[in-house]
Amino acid sequence: MKKMINLLSGVILIFALTACGISGAEARKDKQAYSNEQAADALQTQQSDMEKAIVVYFSMPETTDPNNMTKAEADSTVIINGEVLGNTQYAATIIQDNTGADMFRIEPKTPYPTDHDTLVAQAKKEKENNLRPEIKNHIEDISQYDTIFLGYPTWWSDMPMILYSFLDEYDFSGKTIIPFNTHGGSGFANTIETISELEPNATVNENGFTVSRDDVQEAENDMIVWLNGL
Repeated sequence: MKKMINLLSGVILIFALTACGISGAEARKDKQAYSNEQAADALQTQQSDMEKAIVVYFSMPETTDPNNMTKAEADSTVIINGEVLGNTQYAATIIQDNTGADMFRIEPKTPYPTDHDTLVAQAKKEKENNLRPEIKNHIEDISQYDTIFLGYPTWWSDMPMILYSFLDEYDFSGKTIIPFNTHGGSGFANTIETISELEPNATVNENGFTVSRDDVQEAENDMIVWLNGL
């Protein structure tokens, strides 16, 4: 009789422990579901916050032909699904895809040459003479945006001079500027400080994203982590 009682007690204990295990698993499952729901809510809130954002970029791919590229052409571009994109253009599309921001491409009124040596020489001349290339297109109403993602390649350890033209044209007082950049080895150089000097009444985020031209095609995950960190 005593053995039967002990056996029944053991069975009851097993069921109790099993029930506790199921209850604990359900609790963990509910907690995970709640965490996922929180993450989704946070993402929706973040996207909502970005509704007044715009991605502004200048990009200068040296070809649109994905075949038989020279090294210089390959350095300035990435190929996504058979389409040639400029390095900074590709970075801009990642930001837009993950924020829902508007997009604006800075384009010169007089197109830049695509021949590498000629382009490099022209960029150097513009910098040495502090020139301001004329922009052919314009943002109709910059006042509607609170956040400006500003993208550009590094040319001669500086922004391309057409970026100076852009920053001269608009007043970003009270707005947030978030730089992103592609480069051949010099990173941002001193460009973030330059943007702060040109737009002293804007908040320039020093935690910008910069990526080497050699790594830009594999930069999407890093850019998403950076965006979430903002």
